[in-house]
Amino acid sequence: MTNIFITGTTGFLGGELLIELSKRKDINKIYCLIRAESEENAAKRLHHIFNFHNDQLNLDKIIPVLGDLTETELSLRLSADKRLADIHVIVHAAANTSFSPIYDNIVEKVNIQGLASILKWARTLQKLQTFLYVGTATICGKEITNRLIQEEESPDLKANHLVKYTHTKMMGELMIGEYLPSEKILIVRPSIIMGDSRQWVPRSYVIMWALASINFLRLVPVNSNAQLDVIPVDYASNAIIQLLFAKRKHGVYHISAGEQSATTLSKLTHAIESYFPDKPRFNFIEREMTREVKLWSRNKLHANNTLKNYTEYLSYWNREMKDAGDLRILLGGLDPYLSFIELGQVFDNTKLLQDTTIGLPEPAHEYIKRSVQFIENIDIFEAALEP
Repeated sequence: MTNIFITGTTGFLGGELLIELSKRKDINKIYCLIRAESEENAAKRLHHIFNFHNDQLNLDKIIPVLGDLTETELSLRLSADKRLADIHVIVHAAANTSFSPIYDNIVEKVNIQGLASILKWARTLQKLQTFLYVGTATICGKEITNRLIQEEESPDLKANHLVKYTHTKMMGELMIGEYLPSEKILIVRPSIIMGDSRQWVPRSYVIMWALASINFLRLVPVNSNAQLDVIPVDYASNAIIQLLFAKRKHGVYHISAGEQSATTLSKLTHAIESYFPDKPRFNFIEREMTREVKLWSRNKLHANNTLKNYTEYLSYWNREMKDAGDLRILLGGLDPYLSFIELGQVFDNTKLLQDTTIGLPEPAHEYIKRSVQFIENIDIFEAALEP
């Protein structure tokens, strides 16, 4: 029977991993690192995770461990906890995923210093068999564009990154090898995780917020035909768990749509357009026109500017936004997402398909139709302030 320690269970993917792992009869105990002031509060957070989709919580099997990745003494705290002496598997799913540069310091602290704390403790565990690190396929950087990307191309210290988050996830991969032998390391790199393919409320609106913002704007400065590698959270979770218990031939796996199930923003917007008949049709303009949109929001657009040709959308923005400054806020939060879209990156999933029975994910432009009603419920302006 396996004992598992998992971080990030209150997050999007981590919550799904916890639920699915809890259903396995070959798992004895699951210890969850929870940021909370007390055991009672930690238990409440676990109840919230399980109650979200009416799953059964067994507190004899699912056990909270108080701790915070930003604690300087976290590794000592974990080492002193005698309950954790027999851990066989660590699943490190926790991360700060913010794209906003104002959070770069906390992203670094959680994703690098927090990981180091877990690793310092992990290397002391006598029975540790697997350290599973949830990374991201986008650590490949921004120079690789418009093609299929293999696992072996990363990590690359020469890569330049659009956001601090992907840089820290790359450095995290390199750090793990300094603490643990390669035979104990399993790195999974999900591509863009958006929504849930099941017909229910997604556990988080991360990434779906970007689609909701694009749905609101309708005139968007981005290449809508660039390939997008998007998967639902349930596929990511199931693939990770299959890999954890599979006879693996590799140490690193993309969990991705790949060439066969990739999508484009054009396909995604076409899939949802008819559900919002009161809005203008989607239209896409050059990325460089972002500056003109921002000038319009400041009422500084020159009369002969190209954006003046899109009067339907300008009238629509005037009608829908009380303050044109809201458009700048929205574009500020959306900008890194649009930059990622422009890269046209697709991640090879051959190794995943060979070593599991997971099969291909449903394309995002298909499963997103089951989440259309949730797009309207996202407060895009509030989310734009903390992307």
